[in-house]
Amino acid sequence: MNILEQIVADKKIEVALRKSLIPTKQLENSVLFGRETVSLAEALRQSTTGIIAEHKRRSPSKAVINQKVSVQDVATGYETAGACGMSVLTDGKYFGGSLDDLILARAAVAMPLLRKEFIIDEYQLLEAKAHGADVILLIAAVLTRDEIKSLSEFAKSLSLDVLLEVHNLEELEKSIMPSLDMLGVNNRNLKTFEVSTDVSKALSTHIPDDFVKVSESGISSIEAIKDLQQYEYKGFLIGENFMKTTAPGKSAVEFIQQLT
Repeated sequence: MNILEQIVADKKIEVALRKSLIPTKQLENSVLFGRETVSLAEALRQSTTGIIAEHKRRSPSKAVINQKVSVQDVATGYETAGACGMSVLTDGKYFGGSLDDLILARAAVAMPLLRKEFIIDEYQLLEAKAHGADVILLIAAVLTRDEIKSLSEFAKSLSLDVLLEVHNLEELEKSIMPSLDMLGVNNRNLKTFEVSTDVSKALSTHIPDDFVKVSESGISSIEAIKDLQQYEYKGFLIGENFMKTTAPGKSAVEFIQQLT
């Protein structure tokens, strides 16, 4: 069993437990559930930088990244820097995140928030909406085409943007459908954890123009972004590059200023 399979197995147990504790009606009655969402896809289309900045405390591949900064400070810093949106990791066991992080970020900023999570169940989409998310992530590697279709259509019914993540051409070809807003190419090989933006370049011509192209992982330089922009990428998800510093917001300011 690889790390992704292990995470999904644990996630199924976690979601079943959460469902037993908090009924869907309670999520639907939450204050944030009726909030009008903000489109990340639209923000990326209109942006010249396309930065989606991430809040990530740790990861299976890097252990601890940054446990010291507050989510509110990071969110405010990213918004001040001019990021198009913020990705908030809500997985607890492997990434040290929680849905509380999403609420705290939402209280601090108006920009689009992505719930970065291993989504396997519609219940998690209701959670995302109830905790202030505007966007959800679906990972093609852990979902069938039918699951991608049903989850993405349910997300759209909740006015949530959908970012679909792929790692290779096979995943991309099974996933393309009208209920997606953005197609993200993860440059990290899930088996070896090696990272190369060549993955994004190779898949760029296979992504229809209807979708906003997003490149994820291993983007740590201005040169990498300018290079990928030539392949019509509009979004760039940057996590560890900002979070590994003592002041992620300040790092984002400096990075985006250089980019512009």
